[in-house]
Amino acid sequence: MLTLDPGSIESFINQLATADSGPNSFNPFDGSVPDNALRRVNLEKYLQKMAERKPKVLLLGEAPGYRGMRITGIPFMDRRMLFGQGSNYFGLFGPDEGYAAPADLPSVMYEPTAAVMWRTLTDLDFLPLLWSAYPFHPHKPGNALSNRTPTAANSTAGQLHWQALVELFSIQAIIAVGNIAHRSLLLSGRSAPKVRHPAHGGNVKFKEGLEELLAGGIND
Repeated sequence: MLTLDPGSIESFINQLATADSGPNSFNPFDGSVPDNALRRVNLEKYLQKMAERKPKVLLLGEAPGYRGMRITGIPFMDRRMLFGQGSNYFGLFGPDEGYAAPADLPSVMYEPTAAVMWRTLTDLDFLPLLWSAYPFHPHKPGNALSNRTPTAANSTAGQLHWQALVELFSIQAIIAVGNIAHRSLLLSGRSAPKVRHPAHGGNVKFKEGLEELLAGGIND
């Protein structure tokens, strides 16, 4: 049985808050940046709510985007969905859950990949723990409001954090969402199934891949 205490989650977030994101990346949990305090609070609320639901599967994505986790502090979550505009997604989010959106970035409301992710999970009635192979926002040089593909070095640096979540939540199975996440898993010595990343028109194959894995009992 999963047993988590708030201190364990707090320790994980403190680990993120002191991590070096490296060049052309931004750590949305960096303790030296005042506005990041709200992102740490948001992430703590999300992880505590997930601990109550005892997920068996970790769905490992690529990296935060500037319209999603970079703003909210929660994997695959944009400002619009955070406050329950349209759905509260398994009762995790909504205007009464105590989340906040820092005001240090433009009020971008919509992250397409996040929308596909949560719509698909809702359709499949499947609630895994969500995280990224590289949990910091990789951006193009000189343009913080952009996204770039994480490097192999980024993927290696991110292993420490997703491995900590696997242990913390007693995760039984991991699904890689796209090639970046799959590479991170392989570099760590783990083998795991891979599904298509939902971005760039991959939403149908993403859902089909999850359906196949669920039919095979990965969440049982």
